[in-house]
Amino acid sequence: MSFWTDKRVLVTGGAGFLGSFVVDKLNQRGCRHVFVPRSKDYDLRDRDSVTRVYTDAKPQFVIHLAAVVGGIGANRANPGKFYYDNAIMGLELMEYGRQFGVEKFVALGTICAYPKFTPVPFKEEDLWNGYPEETNAPYGLAKKMMLVQAQAYRAQYGFNAIFLLPVNLYGPGDNFDPETSHVIPAMIRKFVEAKKSRNSEVILWGDGSPTREFLYVEDAAEGIVLAAERYNGEEPVNLGSGQELSIRDLANIIAEEVGFIGKIVWDSTKPNGQPRRCLDTTRAREWFQFEAETPFRQGLRKTIAWHLAQRKSSGEVLSAVDRI
Repeated sequence: MSFWTDKRVLVTGGAGFLGSFVVDKLNQRGCRHVFVPRSKDYDLRDRDSVTRVYTDAKPQFVIHLAAVVGGIGANRANPGKFYYDNAIMGLELMEYGRQFGVEKFVALGTICAYPKFTPVPFKEEDLWNGYPEETNAPYGLAKKMMLVQAQAYRAQYGFNAIFLLPVNLYGPGDNFDPETSHVIPAMIRKFVEAKKSRNSEVILWGDGSPTREFLYVEDAAEGIVLAAERYNGEEPVNLGSGQELSIRDLANIIAEEVGFIGKIVWDSTKPNGQPRRCLDTTRAREWFQFEAETPFRQGLRKTIAWHLAQRKSSGEVLSAVDRI
């Protein structure tokens, strides 16, 4: 607990989905100086804004979570934006963190950085053995450049930057926008709306064959804070649950939890994305004692309950038969 008491910590993206849980974890550990820059005040793609945030926050630790991100559709529509925005934020934040004498920089990468046909389970040493899956390669490569920068800065300047690779996250507070959401919130929304409208079917992208691994957002936040406390190495580290689930099975589970009893139709004209995703989580367990704790169904139920509460608070009224 005393580790964080007097640390000044800058958490980019600290008001977002993952960031809000990281800030909570820091507060629970007694951190009294957490600075969360808001986009309306600091554009982290802009050099002057980056220098100003360092001047204002005077951080000893930086946890860089801010990202421009979305599902397959958003990646296909915005490859240039996703590449530039994510790459420039990482470049500028790490460079000026070095110049301002930051003690430690925690960079968050993405599982999208792995090659398209990485052997399962994904091991960190396979990170450079091929090109990422095409639909999210610009985003994945932009985030991957932070690993290159972190290792280069460690070698030349002795800069303590670490790089973490989280698997697909889910949980309360996730993005449920149909244009930009990831697979779990996108499915939850589709099944909830289909049930409410009494639709007989739900159409989903792909053929359902790809596999994914999911990490509950609060577990991910715990892993990030543990790494910030305990890990000071140059090698990338996976953060995941180590459990692989097919998209078809995921759809069936969400439909069951929501109470949708209609037909699931797979639109195979739409892309599947990467064929398989499942991480080897040995390094996180051995190097900073992180293991995911939240069972998938438990986390999913919390996520569904949060989404329903948000719909209700926004003015949507569900009848008794529609309530889950």
